[in-house]
Amino acid sequence: MTLTEKVAYLKGLMEGLNIGDNAEGKVLKAMADILDDMSKSVADLESEVSDAQEYLDELDDDLADVEDIVYDDEDEDEEDYYDDDEDDDDEEFIEVECPYCGETVYFDESVDPDDIICPACNQSFSCICDECDGECGDCDSCDACEDLKKLDGDDDE
Repeated sequence: MTLTEKVAYLKGLMEGLNIGDNAEGKVLKAMADILDDMSKSVADLESEVSDAQEYLDELDDDLADVEDIVYDDEDEDEEDYYDDDEDDDDEEFIEVECPYCGETVYFDESVDPDDIICPACNQSFSCICDECDGECGDCDSCDACEDLKKLDGDDDE
């Protein structure tokens, strides 16, 4: 039985027992009326809470859908970003110093080493020595390459 049904039963019991209009009867009837009002208020509150819970569940579902849309795209972007980084690690870069400005220039195998353009000073230079054609394998210690670097550096002044 619900609370309202119990109060209705109590009122029916009071009528069946012929509770009179004496002082005690009046108090019991007033208490039954108060209980009736309270049971109706509680029933209304239960209904409102139930409606609010349903609405909250719908909002939670909608929010989950929005999170899937927003955060799934981010996760894919992060995966692409990290996948790209891993691919970059496999590439080998050649590192040379610009004879004009001294800036370190990086390039890969696809760039012609005879026509390097420094991104810092926009000067074109070659990183292949005319005497050894870069075949010495150690251009940093090759005397001819070292002389070329000095000559190229003097042209800048």
